[in-house]
Amino acid sequence: MKLNQFYDTAYAWLLTHGPNIVFGLIVLILGLWFIRLLKTRIRTKMSTREVHSSLQPFLLSLSITALNVLLVLLVMTLMGIDAAIFTTLVGAFGVAAGLALSGTLQNFAGGVLILLLKPFELNDNIIAQGQDGKVTSIQIFYTVLLTADNKTIIIPNGKLFNEVIVNVTRSGSRRLDFEIELTYAANSEKVIAIINDAIQNVHGVVKNKPVKVGLIRLNFDRATYVVHVWVVPAEFLNVKIALQERLISRLNQDGVKFPGT
Repeated sequence: MKLNQFYDTAYAWLLTHGPNIVFGLIVLILGLWFIRLLKTRIRTKMSTREVHSSLQPFLLSLSITALNVLLVLLVMTLMGIDAAIFTTLVGAFGVAAGLALSGTLQNFAGGVLILLLKPFELNDNIIAQGQDGKVTSIQIFYTVLLTADNKTIIIPNGKLFNEVIVNVTRSGSRRLDFEIELTYAANSEKVIAIINDAIQNVHGVVKNKPVKVGLIRLNFDRATYVVHVWVVPAEFLNVKIALQERLISRLNQDGVKFPGT
């Protein structure tokens, strides 16, 4: 008798919930097929819009995961299953993961913003976190710089994005500033002419930018000349060395005296 009651109960349950279960399974199959189709479309769209290659896998994974979660919730609702427990568990897991990975998430968020807003790009020379170098890699969690003395600097994106970033490449030129101290015996017009002539013969100087050379400061026993010249960012150090060497050579040839000589 009890077995008959069980069969009757099961039959009644199937009559009540069976159509919802079948409909839910159909929606699940169609939803998975649609998400798979949408995944291909999203990947194609990101490639067309030139989304950064480091960001594409994350955005694609995030989108598909969110769609799958929504599909599961929809199917559970259609089948008459209470989804409150599921959503509570997902929320609790999210809070726990956020607290445990707060620093990592900050770096992750910084990496996403850098890749989206592009304050700098690959091969740009930047100054950030007290480091000066060329950007060789932009990852989700960190950015890699290569310094002029061939040191690899790895900077977490959280700190990088929240501090001042000086991009010395974006404008296409960088100003080189330095000073020269000479005795008062040197003729100022002659000195300025020598400096201007030396600048014209140094490789890496931007020719269409104005050059500023002048007497900027008078001290007790010496005069200080300032030089402002625009250079190609990648050649900044080379131009500085070459220009200073050329100036010393030319000034010595013309008999211009430096303080203490």
